[in-house]
Amino acid sequence: MDRDNRVESLSEEECLHLLGTVPVGRVVYTAHALPAVLPVAFEVTADGPLVLALRQGVTVRRALDDTVAAFQADVLDAATRTGWSVLVHGRAQVVSDPALHERLLRTGPRPWEDCAGAAEPMFVLILPELVSGERQLPLGRSLQKS
Repeated sequence: MDRDNRVESLSEEECLHLLGTVPVGRVVYTAHALPAVLPVAFEVTADGPLVLALRQGVTVRRALDDTVAAFQADVLDAATRTGWSVLVHGRAQVVSDPALHERLLRTGPRPWEDCAGAAEPMFVLILPELVSGERQLPLGRSLQKS
């Protein structure tokens, strides 16, 4: 069976819904002119932006503040070779508004890394500009071609 017959493209709405079902993804950004990938806890907000929770760090702050970044999350099953993957591209902004930062400290995601004894987390918003995703269907099941 052709791989393309088992791959389903997902709508933006479905992509954002699927992102809301997992707590951790990967932010992709540029650091020292090289691609960098960092696992991060996140949540999808009702009004659009993704909220990432990260440990404080000058390098990450500089790399993610007012730059274009990508965010990817997935659920994959190696045994059945099924699952989904979603990719979001957009402008990243470190949260600097004190009121929003305080609200996110109370209600937002917690950093994936252990921050015991560390400074309070920083939050980054990614404003989705391009959202895409695919679902790999089970073997033996294919998309109907018209």
